[in-house]
Amino acid sequence: MAVKIFHEIRDPIHVFIKLDSQEREVVDSRPFQRLRHIHQLGMTYLVYPGATHKRFEHSLGVMELAGKVYDIVTNKIVYPEVMELLPQLKHHDQKNYWRRVVRMAALCHDLGHLPFSHAAEKELLPEGWNHEHLTKEIILKSELKNIWGKQKPPLIPEDIIKIALGPKELPEEEFSTWERILAEIITGDVFGVDRIDYLLRDSHHCGVAYGKFDHHRLIDTLCILPVFSENGKILDVALGIEEGGLQAAEALLLARYFMYTQVYFHPIRRIYDIHLRDFLVEWLEEGRFSIDIEKHLSLTDNEITSAMLKAAYDPKAKGHIHAERIIKRQHFKLLYQFTPEDARVNPNAVEAIYKEAVKEFGKDHLRYDKVPYKSGKFLDFPVLLKDERVASAFEVSPVLANLPAFSLEYVFADRSLYDKAEKWLKDNRKRIIENITETEENDE
Repeated sequence: MAVKIFHEIRDPIHVFIKLDSQEREVVDSRPFQRLRHIHQLGMTYLVYPGATHKRFEHSLGVMELAGKVYDIVTNKIVYPEVMELLPQLKHHDQKNYWRRVVRMAALCHDLGHLPFSHAAEKELLPEGWNHEHLTKEIILKSELKNIWGKQKPPLIPEDIIKIALGPKELPEEEFSTWERILAEIITGDVFGVDRIDYLLRDSHHCGVAYGKFDHHRLIDTLCILPVFSENGKILDVALGIEEGGLQAAEALLLARYFMYTQVYFHPIRRIYDIHLRDFLVEWLEEGRFSIDIEKHLSLTDNEITSAMLKAAYDPKAKGHIHAERIIKRQHFKLLYQFTPEDARVNPNAVEAIYKEAVKEFGKDHLRYDKVPYKSGKFLDFPVLLKDERVASAFEVSPVLANLPAFSLEYVFADRSLYDKAEKWLKDNRKRIIENITETEENDE
């Protein structure tokens, strides 16, 4: 009987995801199988019912894309000087080794995610910890290290960690130019395959068109390009794109904008995350997730969902009121949100309304949610023009140069007093935003 060396997995985004037996060993491991039970979008399925997909299939998709991007950018070198900065490109064995590292790093980049993914991560881990730190610990301290050690040639876990997490998450590590480029393939702000897959996958499962773009054209036109100084000297290299792929890149970044504003920042999606955080603070031991790897691997969405179901119908259970709001769909309602008109009068209008509402109705009946302003200005990248000059994307694309920023700022109110709060806001909104005291308002 023939031994199957390569395997295929059906996927709604990439049709087939191909992997070899060594990669399948990692997929079959306990840390990776746990991702079958971690929702990709937290509790978004309570708003978009189709959004029940998991980190498991997303990670497989990221591996598939990472392998494709690696093959394209390492076999399409336009500038010979790039070869001098990246000597690994000249050595067949090194290219093969790092291709395996890139695919393994893509496969394992999300192993550290907490139950329900990003929901409440910042508040429920010890200071200085996040899911990336947990990913690093899993790679170093779980069965994965032994799997990679038996491969021929063996893969170095520290190499996988660097490419999976990148310089932003590992500021204490020194990255070579080569390592930085490979990490950019997975975690890059513009062309990172992590983002490419989640935009495509999330939009598919949510049933919205916002996240769709021509990723085939985008990937085919990616390349490693030099970064020049003013006098024409090559300073560095970066992941860029041929001019023919510019429209696909524009579509990617616009998809990112629309998915954030229409799905990821949806107010009801956000308030469910807040209720979940409130439940976990009361339900978890010491109000935080453990950073012990064994405990981490033992906890998934399943255990949390089961606990919420029980707590929702038991008034004496820890976190009962928060679980009830989630399970019985009694979430707080949106009372007020950021508007450009009010922000022109008072940049802190939303926070001001929240603080005044707390004075009026009490903190337990209100929630404030804010994600800082995110500009598109950091999303620049090099573009290879048809005459082989390299230009900034902002120079050649008016769309990218004027990408809209996005942020969110919400005030939510308990539905039991929502009507009263809504009337109060209507009567007091102008005074609060213009920072007029009640005495001054009565004088007028």
